[in-house]
Amino acid sequence: MKHSITVAFLLLSFFVEAQTAGPVYDPHEMFGPFVYPQGINTYRNSAGEPGVQYWQNKADYQIDALIDESKNEIKASVVITYKNNSPQGLNYIWLILEQNLFHPLSRGFEKNQTEGRSRYVDSRGGFRGGYHFQSVKLLAVGADNKIVETAADTIISDTRMQVRLPKVLEPGAVVKIKMEYAYNIPEYGADRTGILTTSKGKIYSVAQWYPRVCVYDDIRGWNADPYLGAGEFYLEFGDYNVSITAPAQNVVVSSGELVNASEVLTPEQMKRYNAAKESEKTVMIRTREDLADPATRMKKPLLTWKYKLSNSRDFAWATSKAFIWDGARINLPSGKKVMAMSVYPVESSGNKAWGRSTEFAKASIEHYSKKWFEYPFPSAINVASNVSGMEYPGIVFCGYRDTEESLWNVTDHELGHTLFPMIVGSNERRYGWMDEGFDSFINMISTDEFNKGEFQQPEINGQASALRMTGEYSEKVMLSPDGMKEENISMNLYFKPAYALVLLRKHIIGEARFDYAFRKYIHDWAFRHPTPWDFFRSIENSTGEDLGWFWKGMILENYQLDQSIADVEKTSTSGGVLITIKNLQKMVMPVVVELTTMSGKLIRKTLPVEIWQNSGVYTFRMETAEPVRKVVLDPDKVFLDVNPQNNTWQGIK
Repeated sequence: MKHSITVAFLLLSFFVEAQTAGPVYDPHEMFGPFVYPQGINTYRNSAGEPGVQYWQNKADYQIDALIDESKNEIKASVVITYKNNSPQGLNYIWLILEQNLFHPLSRGFEKNQTEGRSRYVDSRGGFRGGYHFQSVKLLAVGADNKIVETAADTIISDTRMQVRLPKVLEPGAVVKIKMEYAYNIPEYGADRTGILTTSKGKIYSVAQWYPRVCVYDDIRGWNADPYLGAGEFYLEFGDYNVSITAPAQNVVVSSGELVNASEVLTPEQMKRYNAAKESEKTVMIRTREDLADPATRMKKPLLTWKYKLSNSRDFAWATSKAFIWDGARINLPSGKKVMAMSVYPVESSGNKAWGRSTEFAKASIEHYSKKWFEYPFPSAINVASNVSGMEYPGIVFCGYRDTEESLWNVTDHELGHTLFPMIVGSNERRYGWMDEGFDSFINMISTDEFNKGEFQQPEINGQASALRMTGEYSEKVMLSPDGMKEENISMNLYFKPAYALVLLRKHIIGEARFDYAFRKYIHDWAFRHPTPWDFFRSIENSTGEDLGWFWKGMILENYQLDQSIADVEKTSTSGGVLITIKNLQKMVMPVVVELTTMSGKLIRKTLPVEIWQNSGVYTFRMETAEPVRKVVLDPDKVFLDVNPQNNTWQGIK
């Protein structure tokens, strides 16, 4: 998801001198053995890989839905086929009901009032959201091979439903749950789902729209945390067969492959659709002019669009009669070809706006597929919406007002989420930094490469951002999104973990070694559920580095960094100088020293982080035949040094 505070704002953070009360650095704390709180077993091994007996359960969904635009209502039937692959018998199933957030008595409603998160609360204006269930049944095969439906024993608690089973669901067994339900679509659904009114009609961006099975894993058992708004999702993988019935003048786009295109597209649209599949350049499937021509849609009251998706953690869709629609071919490393598509209203059209959306989507997917992991879905669809940025498998919602660089940034970010968490299925509800931060990191690389650097950004100024990341009002990264201050979400979920990975890649491990390790982590945990500890172990094993000090300082705690020059002394022998530096705060980093001679010659030296293993004071020698004019620590302003005023020593002027 895209957050409202941008990297540009963070780089303009005000800079104030850090107030320190003297040295607080403790090498034993930073470099003591890093004890992982999560042990190893046959499910997860010591190298950060899935173990030989790793398991996860599977949830398949068959959904039939109808949208009633006159009421802004979804009516649907869903059959969930849930397989217990765990070694334990299950007495009940937990489902997550995110739409219940918009009920005025929900926990999220109350919390968001007091926390100032009004953007999550649609119900203040009289909206009465939440699921309305007509029935919840268990399905079984009877003696005559007919399906027998029995009422399920259920209880709803806020945004969760517990289905209590009549008998234990043994390892390897399957249960089917059928639900008939309806709900009103919120206009501003926590910036994840919503309704945008345009001059040609409403755009419905539909997500969190069906009851979903909570993850049952080997770490916590049932992950049935309530949905409060800030935390995102943790979902099982499964197969989807979805039918969506909408007014015939509408276009419906969604996660998955459209399997009945000839039934819902006119012959001319089919021709354009097939042409787009083979085109390197954007092809118009439904033009601006088509919106005023009734012949460009079917002459029926309703049409049913059928979609299929395999091995996915979620499914979302969008519909509107106001959609302009275009597409192009995406080329994948394996030789496989899928489609990039965009749908948007006339208000968003133009070559400086959504007219480039498909170009952006194509470039983004091709980059990530080549660099990290091949795109697994049949299409990548960008929807212009009042949702400012939200990701789902094969489809993303982005702000309809975005243009040029802002449109590239949000498109690339949301499609980058294909890797995290659509492929690497981490627990967003608890560890939001593992999807938002990892995605923001890979966005920096893709943006540098897009169109020969068209939107390239300067390297992060760590010193300018130090107090925003580690100052008095900051919080540590290892907090749940719901457990941190709203104003810190952009920093802690997006920017700081992305910056941490940049440090590892460019300044601590090196690009080649880091990229190999990061790629291996992605491939090991593709379509699985890693924890932070699996990630830490994976990177350490692949790079051969003990990074406990780094995880402590940057992720697990919120330590500050203050490197300083204590003394520069000419040696008694030829020309060199002895430089004494200190580490004054709890965080440690490598040291980059730049020496300037009287003639202006620059000499650099990089010291590894291990110089701080035994003490917070370190003296070293730098050779020069000339007198020294100046010595500077961290000359490129890479590190989060809260007090760079003590980073410079001035000699002869």
